[in-house]
Amino acid sequence: MTIAEANTPVATGIKVIIAKKGFKNLHVAEKAGFTPQELSDMFNGRRLIKACDIARFAHVLGVKTDDIYAAGKEGGD
Repeated sequence: MTIAEANTPVATGIKVIIAKKGFKNLHVAEKAGFTPQELSDMFNGRRLIKACDIARFAHVLGVKTDDIYAAGKEGGD
């Protein structure tokens, strides 16, 4: 399994929630403690999204980690 394949459900979920909430990737990245480049790398399979990263994104987005996974499944269909 590649990094991109491992990241896809979570990255998709994060993208869907960012779009639904009308946030900018830059804002979310910085609030979660990442640079915009690091977020881009996560979205494009160049950096693994770890479990601790998902919790940080959930906090910034105001959702539960399960919501990120659910949005990833819905957005990936």
